[in-house]
Amino acid sequence: MKLDDAAAHLEALGNPTRLKIYRALIRAGGAGLAVGRLQEKLKIAPSTLSHHIKALVVAGLVTQVRDATTLICHANYEVMRELVGFLVAECCTESAETKDAKTAA
Repeated sequence: MKLDDAAAHLEALGNPTRLKIYRALIRAGGAGLAVGRLQEKLKIAPSTLSHHIKALVVAGLVTQVRDATTLICHANYEVMRELVGFLVAECCTESAETKDAKTAA
């Protein structure tokens, strides 16, 4: 994942309301949640919910599927895994370099 993409994803999740929505979709699993159910569950005004879902869709963190008159939101697990992988990919690599430098000295 590119740095700019990771920053865009993290920026989208940096809003408390969007993070609540995303976490609810993660908990819902593969079935996702209908927009109406999300609104009931999180007690968010419809226009506010729509605004925040759009931001998550634009960031690629959420996908939507229409089932007749119902709009169902799904967390994009592939993007989530890529983002988490990006964040932990270099975990502790510099601590090994620091240890090697101390040993060499």
